[in-house]
Amino acid sequence: MVPATFSPEPIGLTLALLALLWLVAKLGGELALRLRFPAVAGELAAGLSLGAFTRLLPGFPPIATDPQLDLLGNLGIVVLMFAVGLESTVPQMVRVGFSATRVAIVGVAAPMAGGLLAAFLLLPRSTPLLVDLFIGACLCATSIGISAQVLREHGAGKSREGRVIVGAAVIDDVLGLLVLVGISGAVAAAGGGTMAWGRLVAKLALALGFLSAALTLGRTVTPTLFRLANRFRSEQILLPVAMGFAFLLAWLGSLAGLAVIVGAYAAGLILEPAHIQILEERELCRLDELVQPLVVVLSPLFFVLMGARIDPAALLSPRILLFTLVLSALGVGGKLVAGYAAGKDCKGDLVGWGMVPRGEVGLIFVAAGSRLELGGQPLLSPEIQAGIVGALLLTTVAGPLGLGWALGRSRR
Repeated sequence: MVPATFSPEPIGLTLALLALLWLVAKLGGELALRLRFPAVAGELAAGLSLGAFTRLLPGFPPIATDPQLDLLGNLGIVVLMFAVGLESTVPQMVRVGFSATRVAIVGVAAPMAGGLLAAFLLLPRSTPLLVDLFIGACLCATSIGISAQVLREHGAGKSREGRVIVGAAVIDDVLGLLVLVGISGAVAAAGGGTMAWGRLVAKLALALGFLSAALTLGRTVTPTLFRLANRFRSEQILLPVAMGFAFLLAWLGSLAGLAVIVGAYAAGLILEPAHIQILEERELCRLDELVQPLVVVLSPLFFVLMGARIDPAALLSPRILLFTLVLSALGVGGKLVAGYAAGKDCKGDLVGWGMVPRGEVGLIFVAAGSRLELGGQPLLSPEIQAGIVGALLLTTVAGPLGLGWALGRSRR
């Protein structure tokens, strides 16, 4: 007999929510593909719809804030970026280094100028200049995870444009950190804060030092690591060691002040085929083939949860809606302009669309701004936060749509 006080285990609810998320992700992705859109756009839209629906149901578990789901979603984007890194090597990235650097610099400057213009035109003139600067900073970010997924869907991850997009997005993360550090320090100084500029500069130097060490010393350490792993008598050692290496670099990157996805991407980048060849021959399987099922299972969770975190009700104000539309248009335009800085040997529109999505990186900027105070008040009001998040959502959806269109036109 089942006791009258019977209740399921706590993990049971998480498993049920996971089943729901995977079902919604696949339905959204399938619908998007049938409409000739990238699957990731459907997953984002499905998450937005699911989040809006669950907010109308009293007592329904908060999907967008569930810590277990958030952990799995973050694992998804880390695994995806590791898989993206495996598609290139450091020498290949160096060959597109100048192009990627030009794209990254213009891709930070142009959208930031656009954000400043939108804030100046549409927000009350009593708004402090630091708020305008922070709005511009939120537009300078680039979410490589979304574009990387679209490139993988179209088999373009190894193209020159694909490598320029990924390289520029990584440089964007470093430049975005510099902007965020600078504005945060200015806010602290203006509000009488105690944040020292020396500590901010040291934090930036630490981030740059991590990237330099990962891409140089990492290439000399990994061959030894996998030769030692080959001495294990256990079967199927390649994937656990590789994922452990990726998670370790992701953690070290976070300690250096970078997003964990940058460390995971660096781990995949420095794992060149020659380093893992002995283990691949032993297990009769390539590492990218072993990682792919993890990407298929975990990455849709991240995109659905990203969409579910957006509350459409916050965008109902006409003034905020106009601000959102103008901000997103200027944000898209700035990244498209940046695409043509790649040079004549790259398709500028394709690179530009690949730089459009802001995704989780932009949301990290908004979260940082929501914790800053200026004159005893939050730096970003709830209305301004809603407008920025709405613009980030539009660029996040527009990016994969435009990139899919540009890739299709390129093939034709």
